Amino acid sequence: MLENSNLIITASIDNKIIGIARAVTDFNYCCYLSDLAVDKQYQNNGIGKQLISKVQEQLNDKCKIILLSAPDAKEYYLKIGFIQHNSAWTLPRDKKLI
Repeated sequence: MLENSNLIITASIDNKIIGIARAVTDFNYCCYLSDLAVDKQYQNNGIGKQLISKVQEQLNDKCKIILLSAPDAKEYYLKIGFIQHNSAWTLPRDKKLI
């Protein structure tokens, strides 16, 4: 996972990683934020927002962050300003095209 990601931002306290944002991006058009995780003990302190902001700082002004939310995190992304998109599609690896 890490070897094939080209943008990784971490948050740490006392040399312990407490949060990570992992993305694949072309830095100009789109940035797929594949993982955003903050240690449960440190959640609700703005660390996730800071990680996303640090990702944005690395991108061109027109580059859009795209993500697929875990069901329990949908409200979080709406709360911090993401816009829900109604035409995202997925194709599981074990499903063949028709």
